[in-house]
Amino acid sequence: MTGLTGRALRLTVFVGEHDTWHHKPLYSEIVHRAHAAGLAGASVFRGIEGFGASSLIHTSRLLSLSEDLPVAIVIVDTEQRVRAFLPQLDELVTEGLVTLDDCDVIRYTGRDDTPGESDREGKKSP
Repeated sequence: MTGLTGRALRLTVFVGEHDTWHHKPLYSEIVHRAHAAGLAGASVFRGIEGFGASSLIHTSRLLSLSEDLPVAIVIVDTEQRVRAFLPQLDELVTEGLVTLDDCDVIRYTGRDDTPGESDREGKKSP
């Protein structure tokens, strides 16, 4: 999808790094389903510390017993497309937090992955 600008909806899913769906990382399943649904894009961010409904603090510090760090999956697309994706999250996310925020897309552009097509500044070569 190209040309996404203006009003949009940001979907953020907070889960644990070790949460799984059929022996596969949950965050990966969400990203692959978002891709299959034709959403504009999805990114996964790994947290270094956090806690949620369980009130257990998860941290990356060396002496910590926890390794199940927080993960945020962020998806931005039109409201209609994001809301159409929500039933899939109902199936996948049994523990975690799902939020929706209105946002304005200022720029959404892809890149041509053809070798030699971009210079160092990321601009197209003449």
